[in-house]
Amino acid sequence: MAYKGKYYPTFPHKYKGDPTNITFRSLWERKFMVYCDKNANVLEWASEEIVIPYISPVDNRQHRYFPDFYMKLKESNGIVKKYIVEIKPLKQCSPPQKPKRQTKGYLREAFEYAKNQSKWKRAREYCADRQWEFKVVTEKELGV
Repeated sequence: MAYKGKYYPTFPHKYKGDPTNITFRSLWERKFMVYCDKNANVLEWASEEIVIPYISPVDNRQHRYFPDFYMKLKESNGIVKKYIVEIKPLKQCSPPQKPKRQTKGYLREAFEYAKNQSKWKRAREYCADRQWEFKVVTEKELGV
């Protein structure tokens, strides 16, 4: 079951973008939004406000990737770092197991995995150019 909704931040001044138009597409994303909003070490954050162009290996055409989050964080050592964060199920972070028979489900998973790898490669380059860091956060890191 997919969960979607609007998020209304407790501290809208920390949000970079329109704080009245924040949408979550999963409960994991909502949990991350609450973390960003209420954690004093998160200095600013945004959801799907950055656009990164990438070439899809599925159709070899340029598309636009909207990473789930941008976050500016004061780390425990006092250093301020910027991150782009993508929230994904752990299952989607490794290639799908090839079945004995090639099913439509396997092909869909393989295309999605290839597309994600292309987006994430481009996001890492985007971050490296800005001295930011790219992270994929799964249910393991979220404690779900």
